[in-house]
Amino acid sequence: MNNSLTDVAGFLVGHAAVAGPNALSGTTVVLAPPGGAVAAVEVRGGGPGTRETDALDPKNVVERIDAVVLTGGSAYGLDAAAGVMAWLEERQRGVRVGPEPHQVVPVVPAACLFDLGRGGDWRARPDAAVGRAAVEAAGTEVTEGNVGAGTGAVVGGLKGGVGTASVTLASGVTVAALAVVNAVGSPVDPHNGALYGEYGEDSPAQLPTPERHLGAQARLAAARVEMPPLNTTLAVVATDARLTRPQAQKLAGTSHDGLARAVRPVHLMHDGDTIFALATGSHDSGPDGTDKALSPEELNHILAAGADVVARAIVRGVRAAGSVEGPGGTFPSYGDLYGS
Repeated sequence: MNNSLTDVAGFLVGHAAVAGPNALSGTTVVLAPPGGAVAAVEVRGGGPGTRETDALDPKNVVERIDAVVLTGGSAYGLDAAAGVMAWLEERQRGVRVGPEPHQVVPVVPAACLFDLGRGGDWRARPDAAVGRAAVEAAGTEVTEGNVGAGTGAVVGGLKGGVGTASVTLASGVTVAALAVVNAVGSPVDPHNGALYGEYGEDSPAQLPTPERHLGAQARLAAARVEMPPLNTTLAVVATDARLTRPQAQKLAGTSHDGLARAVRPVHLMHDGDTIFALATGSHDSGPDGTDKALSPEELNHILAAGADVVARAIVRGVRAAGSVEGPGGTFPSYGDLYGS
């Protein structure tokens, strides 16, 4: 186990950044295993930017998808999904719409976050080429911090980024999350400097000293920020449990509880907070190889785990991020302000 989304067998993650001296944006792709995954989404922020999320409604026709795109660049960055769609088409992956293997339409849900101008160049944002580069880079090793969609992420004035986490339940089911932390709210308790979402195995040995906390707050207040607080936190929660589409939608919804634990406040009018849930069903089968339905109790454990891994992924994303200073603003990292 690598404590990452790719601990759910079959999933791969790839990152790509926009090139250029004043660029600070990028795209992250979560690639499902061949055959795709059952998918759902829950949007709770007041300013979302999404593509193909209506297709995930359980009453609609698409049963499984092959990839999810998380991208910077606000609504412009949704163009990155076109590069992923083309890559999938070349491999004959998608919804079959004709008798021939190549007659497919890949359904690629995507969600964007606001990072325009954070590197200084307003037009430096992901396009189809960046999306293709991200899916081509997909693998089992998941880099965290200032990568992919987290390249220009900011959370409560701190530098945000990509984080990931996983857990294996007593049943053997794996639940994992990848989060891109980019919120108007803060991940830091203003009273002591602790990260709201830290608990369990990720808990620090001790809190920051009062002197360190006061110094960090002063440095953060003095940081130069050129752009308004327009944000959005994005996440993908994945599992190898066999979920129905309504169950996956429930998982997407309850996983927002992890966001609410780790960032305060959340789901504001200038956030577009969006969480996707993906399920392969590769773990759950009966002794004769037939499908085995989850009991309500088993589903409850998965729902609780989804919120837990989202909170932990957010903590890891904040801790992995590195400070950025440039023409678009100064965004200090939690590590630089508070140490490890």
